Amino acid sequence: QAQQLYTWPSAMGRHRLAVALSLFLGGVSAFVGSSSSRPPRFRGDGLLLRSTRGETVDLVSLAGNLLKAEPSALAIAQLCDIEDDLLERQAASGEGVDVAAGLAATRLARRRALERLLAKNRPEYLETAAFLGERIPRAELPNREGLSVAATSGAAVLQAPIAADDLVEDCQLANATVSTNPLDDALLWLFRSKVQEGTGYKSDLAGLLGLLDEGRTYMLKPDVSAEDQQLMTRNVITQLLTPALPPFFRLFMSGFVPSDERGDPEWLVQAAQSLRGALAGGPLKGLADKLEPGNQLGPWFYAPFLTSLVASLGSNFLLGPSSVNRRQDGQLGGLVVEKCAFLQESGCKGLCLNMCKLPAQDVFINDLGLALTVSPNFETQECQWSFGGPPPLTPEEDPQWPRGCLSGCPTRAEVRERDLQLALRVSPAPRVRSLRCDYALLAAGL
Repeated sequence: QAQQLYTWPSAMGRHRLAVALSLFLGGVSAFVGSSSSRPPRFRGDGLLLRSTRGETVDLVSLAGNLLKAEPSALAIAQLCDIEDDLLERQAASGEGVDVAAGLAATRLARRRALERLLAKNRPEYLETAAFLGERIPRAELPNREGLSVAATSGAAVLQAPIAADDLVEDCQLANATVSTNPLDDALLWLFRSKVQEGTGYKSDLAGLLGLLDEGRTYMLKPDVSAEDQQLMTRNVITQLLTPALPPFFRLFMSGFVPSDERGDPEWLVQAAQSLRGALAGGPLKGLADKLEPGNQLGPWFYAPFLTSLVASLGSNFLLGPSSVNRRQDGQLGGLVVEKCAFLQESGCKGLCLNMCKLPAQDVFINDLGLALTVSPNFETQECQWSFGGPPPLTPEEDPQWPRGCLSGCPTRAEVRERDLQLALRVSPAPRVRSLRCDYALLAAGL
């Protein structure tokens, strides 16, 4: 079949086909297979890659060998050198088809090496990504947690330690413009309608700005606590999920056996127990023992990745563009929001915490049965969502969660005034009231 395809009249057509076959059908291994110094030959009507093409194949063969080696900072730096050499060849050549294929293979090898290094040794991965920050595009990094962006060059740099109580510097990167489509607009309208029901307030502003105004107004009400904000957002999310989705997510993604305690439909509970009864007397009795109502057999191996993929397609209306990446442990199940529209437009850590991070984690863990950690980066306004990993830390336990407020937060002064008014409420015990006032003044920095 390959020789029939090589009957194309043009030599360039045959060369393009050879490159495509080697790259996409054989992968990088097609360039690696021989330990001989002679470059691999692509047979078919006498086609050989020689001269500069042979040198290109040598480079790609080296990239493949580096990929097979133990992941290290040195190997990744060498892959960057190979990329630079191929880019020089591409600039100097005319057609450059073989060079373009070599670049694709080299970048694929570098991406895979970074993923393996992340899974093996995250501190070394962070040091490598920061050291080679100007040579590796940020979008190519499999995980960006712990990495900030240099304001001048845009290169990845190690994130500075979180100060104890200092104000957090505002993001210095340019605001992103989020484009929406009719589906995004419909989802945002539906989300806002549920928020308006929960807050009792409808803003005159349109779109996302109106949603943020409704959330901020609710947050500043004197009798609304952080727990109230989380509960309101949690209720909105569960209403959007509808009663039908969580039982099937728990079954087919999280691996929970249907049970009455979790509110699963009675017919689904009975179906699972009928299966359990049918298996009980046969060779699969061990499996039947595991089908106890409420027992968790998962999450299934595909759940973290599939959830991150679906989330990347359905969160644009609220968060902005996102892409699938890796979790901190190097495994699939990550999602990175390129520049969170919710955080960019609000500039408020409190709204981020109580109306996004904590409610979303709560719904996934307690309603859907799949662990979720939401990790915003206030320096870049990126946000990492990690599905299926270890349980999330509380803000008090998380060393990466800042204690201070964002320096440019538009609601910081209003929150301070509200807390002060709450502390100054008339109390039956004057001394207690005075202590509360002193504490509020101290906490507000007055």
